[in-house]
Amino acid sequence: MTVLPLYRADPYAARAETRLAALTPEGGLVPEASVFYPAGGGQPGDSGWIDWEGGTIEIATAVKGEGGAVVLVPAAPAVLPPRGSALVQRLDWPRRHLHMRIHTALHLLSVVLPHPVTGGQIGPGRGRLDFALDAPPPPREAIEEALNALIDRDLAVTEDWIDDAGLAANPGLVKTMRVAPPQGEGRVRLVRIGAGEETVDLQPCGGTHVARTAEIGRVLVTKIESKGRQNRRVAIALDG
Repeated sequence: MTVLPLYRADPYAARAETRLAALTPEGGLVPEASVFYPAGGGQPGDSGWIDWEGGTIEIATAVKGEGGAVVLVPAAPAVLPPRGSALVQRLDWPRRHLHMRIHTALHLLSVVLPHPVTGGQIGPGRGRLDFALDAPPPPREAIEEALNALIDRDLAVTEDWIDDAGLAANPGLVKTMRVAPPQGEGRVRLVRIGAGEETVDLQPCGGTHVARTAEIGRVLVTKIESKGRQNRRVAIALDG
């Protein structure tokens, strides 16, 4: 079965119809095509609801299953629809949009602080990146000013693709030290911020993003802390 990544084809789709392809032994639902983003790359899985003729289930999260499938995890034990049922998927859109805004902001943070990334996390309206640094980063106010200046440029956020050989030949595209981009399918998705000579960032990423940086809104740098001899954590949050 080929799972169509609806969350990638249109990250602004908050509702989609599909059919139930399978049920897992643990009670998860596997849709033929998922509008729910499965947890990965530091971004949480989407939550929301599944409707079918005869019922509704609240979905707590989505995770990756076998063979590229997406598994929707119910928030509580419930009667499940039979395999093959027509489903309507409804995202908790405000939560997903917060993930999109903060995820794009974190890509820009890696532009402001051009150092290897050792870890990261995305939440609704807040997130952080860990950087390999053997010296303190710039002051919080300076990072915040530079980050918001990039956001205010209202740069387009688009995607490109590169084959596995091309990525291997351009290791500088990969900013993360501990998480390698998925390979083995022949090509890897790249997220580009800006266009042409205005490109400020290009890196492998499978997550969801806003269409333009101005959609992020103002961002605050909430904390900078040391997480080891050569690890500095920078946390950010949306200012509204």
